[in-house]
Amino acid sequence: MENIIEVSGLKKVFGQQTVINDISFSVKKGEIFGLLGPSGSGKTTTIKILTGELTQTAGNVTVLDFSSKKFGTSQFRSSIGILSDNSSLYERLTVYDNLKLFCKLYNTPLDQIDVILKDVKMENERTKIVSKLSKGMKQRILLAKALIHKPELIFLDEPTSALDPASTAHIHRGLQKLNEGGTTIFLTTHNMDEATLLCHRVAFLDKGELQELDNPDKLRYKYSTHAFHVETFDGKKLVIDNEAKNADRIRELIASGQVKSMHTDNPTLGQVFLKVTGKELV
Repeated sequence: MENIIEVSGLKKVFGQQTVINDISFSVKKGEIFGLLGPSGSGKTTTIKILTGELTQTAGNVTVLDFSSKKFGTSQFRSSIGILSDNSSLYERLTVYDNLKLFCKLYNTPLDQIDVILKDVKMENERTKIVSKLSKGMKQRILLAKALIHKPELIFLDEPTSALDPASTAHIHRGLQKLNEGGTTIFLTTHNMDEATLLCHRVAFLDKGELQELDNPDKLRYKYSTHAFHVETFDGKKLVIDNEAKNADRIRELIASGQVKSMHTDNPTLGQVFLKVTGKELV
């Protein structure tokens, strides 16, 4: 199975509002795929359709060779992991007891709990009551819950939203390790730095429509002007087009010792999104 997710002509309508409008894409086995867009772009609706929480209005969706008609089956549910805004923990129970319940739900050996807690750097918190944990710690336990049964595919809907940098870094390292072990990850986020760091390919979603889909570095190169950005020691900031006629000017700046720094135009993924859609990611 080369593609673990296949989406063709997907559409979702709520009343008179079209939230997803005829989008098509595939996700390769073993990759981290990012669906990127601002709040309200349709990211969460898409992930809910792919996990069986919502039914599409039109189009075909296949996940792990399951058609969308079989997304409600226990066989499908046990094949995927989900961390979303609907994910929750039992606040009055310990970390260990929370994960013990999900082990029983997925028929997973209890010794997997200590393994997964180590993976998310929470092995020293196993006896703590969940209500006493910080938001970042709870998010890592939710990630552990989604991974406890070793799914082949995991869906993550804004997994680091509103987390502090340290907690975000913990989760990023865990996801990279997980992916190196062969797990396919479907990620929705509006954090372009996160997507650049983690994703093999990204799709830009805006107003329910796909605008671009490619490797982050390739997208950044595609939308680069390739101009030289030069800062001189006297504080001038110059933008010089990358053309043969400007070679002598650049050579003179270097030869005269005026260049403090120089680099070609290299837009961030966020800047690329702005160029493509005309809007900031918020």
